[in-house]
Amino acid sequence: MENSKIDTLLKISDLISSYLKGNLSEADYAELFSWVETSEANSALFNKLLNENELENLHTEYKSFDAETALTNVKARLQPTEVKVRKLNRTWLLTAAASVILCLAIGIPAYLHYGYPKQQQVAAVQKNMQIIPGGNKAILTLANGKQVVLNGAANGNIARQANIAVKKLADGLVAYNGGANTSTQAAVTTYNTMTTPRGGQYHLILADGTNVWLNAASSIKFPVLFNGSERRVQVTGEAYFEVTHDKTKPFRVESNGQIIEVVGTHFNVNAYADENEVKTTLLEGSVKVKVGDKNYLLKPGEQSQLKNGVVNVTDGDTEEAIAWKNGIFHFNDASIESVMRQLSRWYNVDVKYEGKIQERTFSGEISMNVNASQILDAMSFKKIHYTIEGKTIIVRP
Repeated sequence: MENSKIDTLLKISDLISSYLKGNLSEADYAELFSWVETSEANSALFNKLLNENELENLHTEYKSFDAETALTNVKARLQPTEVKVRKLNRTWLLTAAASVILCLAIGIPAYLHYGYPKQQQVAAVQKNMQIIPGGNKAILTLANGKQVVLNGAANGNIARQANIAVKKLADGLVAYNGGANTSTQAAVTTYNTMTTPRGGQYHLILADGTNVWLNAASSIKFPVLFNGSERRVQVTGEAYFEVTHDKTKPFRVESNGQIIEVVGTHFNVNAYADENEVKTTLLEGSVKVKVGDKNYLLKPGEQSQLKNGVVNVTDGDTEEAIAWKNGIFHFNDASIESVMRQLSRWYNVDVKYEGKIQERTFSGEISMNVNASQILDAMSFKKIHYTIEGKTIIVRP
């Protein structure tokens, strides 16, 4: 086990050294930043290494480090029996620590003496910093309040709710499978909630067979079994539904001031709180959108837009509406603010604007599996500039 930890430390130190020298491959970038996001401690250490003053201090500490003295001090504090039994492990750990410092030292001087003014160094490294894309991440909150981190759970049964087996079938997919003996009372009162963080998506199969895909920073609250006269769920953020047909039990989705009613259909609802309108886009079947005492019937290819209590029904761009489900960013004359909100959710970053940003629109498609900098670099052709500081993207004119 210790050898495995040592190997990891040595590998990460080598990646950090290469990063500071600017010669990491895309695969190495992904590996390094996966480690960075594993814990706050890793992130703090990495950000510390991007600080010019901290690098100077580390370099000074490295030059004054005496590995032989450190080993002697450690041995002196150990009992004689401990030295005999654990001598190899202690030596390995000290060797690993010295190797980490050595690897960092190889990179630090190169970073500090790159050949251009020091005030440009941090900005240059941050400009090239890779922000890796999100993945299958979600938390399932059960009726008793227990939370299951799905991206850390093994495949198979993860819970049982009111005679319903909750199973993780694969990475990114959870299904509810139950028997016919579940009581109506249990079905009415037993609710679960699935929540995706920024940088996460997940696929859920409800007890009636309805498929739900949750986009980043979204949630769905649902009964574990639809045993009443309707099938009702509550959604925040964005979700795509493929509803199992059942004309005896209409499927209703509550989302940010509206209720969507369907029998069996495919549709997308975008109800993020930070967007200026709620969009419901119909792909198949029929949908009735209810706002207050008014109903709006959508036909396939149409989209309802709810803004300030007013609904407007237009022809919708179905490809744009469900592009996220297919792993694609699809921009159709999107504003810089709209683009950055999507990036913020998927890459789990904050966005700051400095200076007066002129109005720009962006159109096109790009995979959601690329690093954020690739999208930002493409946007820079329209005179949008950026830097990255930790987990914040700063946009400038």
